[in-house]
Amino acid sequence: MSRKYFGAGAVFAFIAVAAGAFGAHALGPRIGAEHLATWETASRYQMYHALALLMVAWAMTQWPHTMLFAWAGRLFIAGIVIFSATLYTIALGGPRWLGAVTPIGGLCFLAGWACAAIAALQSQPAPL
Repeated sequence: MSRKYFGAGAVFAFIAVAAGAFGAHALGPRIGAEHLATWETASRYQMYHALALLMVAWAMTQWPHTMLFAWAGRLFIAGIVIFSATLYTIALGGPRWLGAVTPIGGLCFLAGWACAAIAALQSQPAPL
């Protein structure tokens, strides 16, 4: 299971770097400053949570009997898909009503961090 979260984190990090570069070099001259800032927010939060997925993968190897880390990973993935995808779409001129969906992704991020914190605090250290 930890390999899946590590792989997902690596893929999402790759996409975040590519999206950031695309935004800076290709979109910058084509969209307004407000839309470019939205694009940058999407790629930044995607990268943060891609790294969080790598952290989840590592934590699952340290505390393998804690299912809350798996939930944290699921919530981070959902958050990336909902939060970042809606912001990318809005930045490209998509419907503004998607802005009402974006906070659901933010709630997924928050819930994922809460799961990770609770799991870490409740876990027993791995034997040496």
